[in-house]
Order: sequence, then structure tokens, then C-alpha cells
Amino acid sequence: MSERKVRVRFAPSPTGALHIGGVRTALYNYLFARQHGGDLVFRIEDTDSNRFVPGAEEYIIESFKWLGIQFDEGVSFGGDKGPYRQSERRDIYKQYVKQLLDADKAYIAFDTPEELEAKRNEIQNFQYDAKTRGMMRNSLTLPKEEVEQLMALGHQYVVRFKIEPGQTVLVNDLIRGEVRVQSDILDDKVLYKSADQLPTYHLANIVDDHLMEISHVIRGEEWLPSAPLHVLLYEAFGWQDTMPQFAHLPLLLKPDGKGKLSKRDGDRLGFPVFPLEWHDPKTGDVSRGYREDGYFPEAVINFLALLGWNPGTEQELFTLDELVPLFDITKCSKAGAKFAYEKGIWFNHEYILKKSAEEIAELFEPICREHGVKDSKERIVQVVSMMKDRVNFVKELWPLCSFFFEAPTQYDEKTVKKRWKEDSAAQLTELIGVLEGIDDFSLENQEQVVHAWIEQKEYKLGNIMNAWRLTLVGEGKGPGMFDISAFLGKEETILRMRRAIEVLEAPHSARGQ
Repeated sequence: MSERKVRVRFAPSPTGALHIGGVRTALYNYLFARQHGGDLVFRIEDTDSNRFVPGAEEYIIESFKWLGIQFDEGVSFGGDKGPYRQSERRDIYKQYVKQLLDADKAYIAFDTPEELEAKRNEIQNFQYDAKTRGMMRNSLTLPKEEVEQLMALGHQYVVRFKIEPGQTVLVNDLIRGEVRVQSDILDDKVLYKSADQLPTYHLANIVDDHLMEISHVIRGEEWLPSAPLHVLLYEAFGWQDTMPQFAHLPLLLKPDGKGKLSKRDGDRLGFPVFPLEWHDPKTGDVSRGYREDGYFPEAVINFLALLGWNPGTEQELFTLDELVPLFDITKCSKAGAKFAYEKGIWFNHEYILKKSAEEIAELFEPICREHGVKDSKERIVQVVSMMKDRVNFVKELWPLCSFFFEAPTQYDEKTVKKRWKEDSAAQLTELIGVLEGIDDFSLENQEQVVHAWIEQKEYKLGNIMNAWRLTLVGEGKGPGMFDISAFLGKEETILRMRRAIEVLEAPHSARGQ
């Protein structure tokens, strides 16, 4: 028998924004599929019509497009095993519900929510199972005629899976190894509801995975408790030979404290938990997104890939293509991964360093234009090449670099106090004369001439440079002084120096006007 083709799926519910934990699950599915020359299927699990949120499906697709995670088939991607949206597969599921009922592997239950609540109050830790199903209103306790009559009269019902007690259910998990569960602790899960004529997650999931020939189910740890039920369902249908291999990924945990990562943690600590900004159509709330916060998609991918898995080497920077051959699902951690969001910021900084000044300038130019900068693209590239190693995000460049394009209109009081000495005005006036005499205003030539002058005058290098920086920048920041003056050019440099001397030597109250 030839080896089965690897086919994995990512199957979100369109109930809101895509959580960053879901993005990691999709990424691991993508890496696994590419590594084995397999397919990645995109399925929409929308059987819970009450929780459907308009725009969520489009948001999820756009998120993956931005991240560069490509699907091979599914909703909006085509394929020959559709439909890939569960709400469009009602008739398919009905056949399989009937199959289970005919084989006595499932039964019809008419218990109302009130009856179930009464039973919960009567029996501590009540669950609908082999011990309690005999005292409930279902097709196992009611005469066949009554069952048919109730259905004919339109009484709402559910179909429950009939779990036999005394069985050991074996789940083989690629991450957790062999998991054994006694069937006695499982309840008779609802598989289908007549109210909306749709199956629950448990049945739809199994039927879809089987019909779409899914070979491996890689999903979050939160689904591990449902794995034994899914194994029993595969057996009930006689599909043991096509049962996928399971891999339950560790949870993403809060950066601090205990418990799983939530949107509240992001709001509290100031980081996004969604790939893109999300506008909630019900509440009008806007939630931050990694894209809008200025992260590069490559940085987000790199960051997420190493949350719960690592290649076992010191290397930390990987492209998506580089991750494919290295990824090993069996080496994923069993323990939850702490969401160290600061590391995500570090990755973004590293990707700024990796990108050329031209690439970063492409993103920085619109910000410059918004601030009325008329300098050429080449000059913006020049500034970026001097400053990009100082920021984590492109948006941080403007407050750091604005002085290249705009002369200071005020001078930082703390810097003035510390750097503007009694003789600064006289020395910088003298420096203006030196600069006026330089024909070749290149960085190298300026540096040579100015240093020679300072040496000859026996001035303190630090005093001159710090006061000079204050006149050109307005505070004590920026790259090397000759980088700044060479960029500004002779005329602008001298203009700024003259104005600063005038302002800084004026009475204290006149400063910053």
C-alpha cells in the first residue's frame, strides 16, 4: 500500500478576529504540509450560526495573505473536495447522522433545556451517559411510535453519540505520545441539532476530515479532550484505516502570571493579539493588529514559529522557506509557551536591520511627506541608512529623524543646562568661521579640518561637539556630528548655528519661542 499523501487543514470559525494562537496553528500546519510535499486545506467551520460575525471570514483570509501563509485549496482557493464551508454541507452531514442512527451508534433525544437543568440540579456532576441516559427522554427509553410522533409534530431534538462504557480509547499524539482514556468518563455528545439542521463541531469535523482525506490534524491543546470522542467516531463509521494522526499544540500563555493568552493581556500590557486590526461590527470596538502596529509579516512568522518549538540551534532568524525543512512537529513542547511579546519587538528590530535602507525608506517616505518633507527620495534613503538601527518600528523614525528635515524651533532645557557652557557661543561663532572657509563640505574633509582647529585651539572636543549638536538638532540625539552637518550642507548648518546662538544667548524666557 502506497504511503498516504500528507493533507492538513486549518479550520477557523468566523466568530470574530483571528487570535494569534490560531495563526501559529495555521503556520505549523503550513510548515508540516510544505515539508512533506502535502496540501494545506482552508475550511470554514460555521455550524454555530448564532456566533457568526459578518466580515470575520474575509478578515481571516486577508490575515493569511498578509502573513504569506498560502493555502492549496478551500474556501476562496478552489479544490475538488468542497464545499469547504460547513454551512453548505448540511445534506452531506444528514447522511452520516442517519448512518449512525441506523447502526445503533447514536440516538435521538428530546430533553428540553429545562429538563436537563432540572437533572443537573438533582444529580451532582450530572452528565448524559450510559448511567443516566435511561432516565431521560430519548429514543432508547421511549416507544418507537412516540419517537416518530414527536418528530412528525416538529418537536425539537438532538442526536447524541452512544458511548459504550468499559472501553479504553487510545489516542496516538505526535507531540504527547500515547494518551489512554476510559470511555466511562465521556458523555454522549450532541452530534446534530434539529433546530438549525446542522451538526455540532464533533460530527462535522470528523466527516469533513474523512471526506477531504485529511492525514494529520494539527490543532490547539484545547481540543485534546475531544480527541477520544473523535477516535470513537472514526471507529463507529468504520474509518479506522483513514483516521488522521493527531498533534495537539501547546497553549500560548500569558506573558505574566498563569493561564492562556487573552485579548485582555494585550490591552493591559500594550501589544496586539490579532494579526490585523479588528473592527467589531457588534460593539464598534477596535482592536490592535500586528500589521497596523508596524510589524513586518516575516517578523511575526519568525516570532510565532519559535513559540513552542525550536530547531535546537542558536539560530533565531529564519525566513518562512528556511523554516520548512527544519520544522519538526514531534519536537514541539508539551508545556504551554509563554507569550514573550517583547521578543516579537526584538524580531521586528532585527528585520529592520536585515532590510536595506531603500526598503525601509519606501515605508518611511509617506510619513515624511505627511510632515511636509519635500526632500528627494535619495535624501530620505540617506537619513534611513544613518538611523534605522536605532528603531524597532518604521513609525519610530520620524520623532528620531525629523531634525534632518526641519530646523529645531526650540532647544531641550535639560540638554541646554548640561551642554551649553559659558564659552559655547564664542567657540561656535569661531566654528562658523572655520566652516565658512571649507570648500569641500564632505564628511571626511569637515572632520579633518574641524578636529585640526579644535586641537590647535586646545578646546575640549566634547564641549564643542555637544554644543554643536544642540544647535543643529535641538537636543542631545542623532548620529555622528559630521554625518549631520554633511547631510544638512554648509548653508543650512551655519544658518541653524547662528539662530541657536542667538536664541541660547538671549534671556532665558526667550528660549523656545
